[in-house]
Amino acid sequence: MALTALTTVSIGSVCAQPWLGARPKASGIGFTCSKSFNVFSGLKAASSVGIEADTSFLGKEGNASLQASFVPKIKPKQVFLNQLHPRASSFKVAVLGAAGGIGQPLGLLIKMSPLVSALHLYDIANVKGVAADLSHCNSPAQVLDFTGQSELAKCLKGVDVVVIPAGVPRKPGMTRDDLFNINAGIVKTLIEAVADNCPDAFIHIISNPVNSTVPIAAEVLKQKGVYDPKKLFGVTTLDVVRANTFVAQKKNLKLVDVDVPVVGGHAGITILPLLSKTRPSTTFTDDEVEELTLRIQNAGTEVVEAKAGAGSATLSMAYAAARFVEASLHALDGDRDVYECSFVESDLTELPFFASRVKIGKKGIEAIVSSDLQGLTEYETKALEALKPELQASIEKGMAFVHKQAVNAESA
Repeated sequence: MALTALTTVSIGSVCAQPWLGARPKASGIGFTCSKSFNVFSGLKAASSVGIEADTSFLGKEGNASLQASFVPKIKPKQVFLNQLHPRASSFKVAVLGAAGGIGQPLGLLIKMSPLVSALHLYDIANVKGVAADLSHCNSPAQVLDFTGQSELAKCLKGVDVVVIPAGVPRKPGMTRDDLFNINAGIVKTLIEAVADNCPDAFIHIISNPVNSTVPIAAEVLKQKGVYDPKKLFGVTTLDVVRANTFVAQKKNLKLVDVDVPVVGGHAGITILPLLSKTRPSTTFTDDEVEELTLRIQNAGTEVVEAKAGAGSATLSMAYAAARFVEASLHALDGDRDVYECSFVESDLTELPFFASRVKIGKKGIEAIVSSDLQGLTEYETKALEALKPELQASIEKGMAFVHKQAVNAESA
């Protein structure tokens, strides 16, 4: 993978904005930020940042409330939803699996972005109602629906970002690995269509198990002759979102200040929050490290059990995926300081795929941040070594699935 490894990254003072941790520019809200923090998550890094918003979708009270929660000393101006207008640069986004538990809230959040001009919603059924519902929201993105395999190609033509939450959700007692046989085939079929219709698009894989579905996507794209490792992302943002939330709660920190890198993969012990790298610098006892690490690793199960058979982590996953989409759109729009954790092809370890911070630019991944793996604690070092065999097995399982399918097709 022809990428540059970043050994050190210096991020300046940043002022947060009230949209998913990313940096959309909107009209009608001027705000100042008197407090700065260090963070990578799709935010513009600069020594001094003055933020002028171009759009607001929450109205006066909603903006005031949200801003008060996240950013100190904000002075909102009155702005109304019908004042929204598209940015000079805008992009087409396709959501494959748009009628599902993740797809619906994800579609809503993407519809709210001023960087989106067209939102293409695809599913095998029930997507027309979702599209009709979202189309009534008076934000700029045009909403189009596509149903079934016969309309998939049309859905994908000319899109800049493809997001894939399609597949079955986890149920009580199920592991991500239990989802493999169903979701592997779904992802393979969708990626084949992406390869044929929008091979240059950014591809965001949400469908679990991500540790296997991303390698599946890579192998399919290779077979089609259009694989670009810089544009294939496994969305692990939810692990970061959870880590930030749990650490802020545990240590009584302002959530907007907290940033915890999460490396490895996206299932069980392969999820490794690097608490020693928490920003702002925070001290943890050994018990706190173990407790937080285990909770972050098992947070998906926590939701599955709490929903008692009624679903899995759909809302938080949609939020995290929308944050990653927004970061990607800002990178495509020319922002030079977009960093997110993602499961990608990587030479950071001996594993062919690995989740870590990456710098995203107009053409995809520009660099993989290596500094987070330097100076780890003894606990983190042992955990990193412990996750590798399981992650390797999941990666190989995904690759083997595609190769087996190809052999079966040739012999049929």
